[in-house]
Amino acid sequence: MKKIGKNSVEFNHVYLRTSSAISGPKEAEGPLGQYFDASYKDNYCGGQNWEQAEIILQQHAIEAALSKSGLKMDEIDLAIGGDLNNQIAVTNYSLRAYDVAYLGVFSACSTCTQSMLLAAMLVDSGYGENIMTITSSHNSTSERQFRYPTEYGGQKPTSMTSTATGAGASIISSIPSSIRVTRATIGKIIDPDLSDAQDMGRTMAPAAATTFKTHLEDFQIEPSEYDLILTGDLSKYGSEIFLKILEEWQIQTPENTNDAGLMLYDIEKQNVFAGGSGCGCVTLVTLGYVVHALKTGKYNKVLIIATGALMNPIMVAQNESIPAIAHAIALERSML
Repeated sequence: MKKIGKNSVEFNHVYLRTSSAISGPKEAEGPLGQYFDASYKDNYCGGQNWEQAEIILQQHAIEAALSKSGLKMDEIDLAIGGDLNNQIAVTNYSLRAYDVAYLGVFSACSTCTQSMLLAAMLVDSGYGENIMTITSSHNSTSERQFRYPTEYGGQKPTSMTSTATGAGASIISSIPSSIRVTRATIGKIIDPDLSDAQDMGRTMAPAAATTFKTHLEDFQIEPSEYDLILTGDLSKYGSEIFLKILEEWQIQTPENTNDAGLMLYDIEKQNVFAGGSGCGCVTLVTLGYVVHALKTGKYNKVLIIATGALMNPIMVAQNESIPAIAHAIALERSML
């Protein structure tokens, strides 16, 4: 492991050993449904309430990743993860069922890449052979915390995004596999002085652009280095701002960009407003679709720039602006 430039890291012997993606019903009906390991037919996922449903999603993802890798939990050196609930409660409750060391992390929707880059750093430093990451979100648990009270039924603007119901787990390892974890760039907090909690795409776009710019500068590369540059979750309006910022900064506008919030759903046919969001959104797209595309050779190099709006309900009620962050991680097809 070597620090590169100001905020980036290059890894030597780190691999994505396996991954899992478990979705809710709306996500299964979207364009990427075939790439998930399993999907539930309703948002309760067999639980008695929404929080239990999200715990079930996480534990299903954990068990699926373990099963696919042939490992048992006592062979996992550490679990790193988080969610959108207060005090990352879902992940805390989910992992109480397992005898494993645990680091809980939170950076909103960028928790997926934050967890993976931390796991990669620990593996490359020799901490352990196998480190699991786990991330999730649930539309209803998120809605009643960050948006309207679900009972209120207020009108939602078109700029709003729909929090994904889904969970994903990965096992980051020193054991060679078909996908390498090669690079990462740690983001910094960017506050565009916006306070609309129902327009998080535009709020997070400057953070995504800043991290991408730093990544290019630190590694002295061009956007064409990657077959896919995946942001998440800027969705419709945030993605437009992201590209405009790159143009203003005279960064070659990459044609190979897409956003997890636009890929997870068909925004013309599904009722998701501006697209998808939430920890589960970029997690499902990355650990489901992107992993499959790398394994089958559709892509050789992918950069995932996951973004997070670092707000909480109290600060929003106080009309504070919403700071944002983006963490990036690069996955590369390994020629074993």
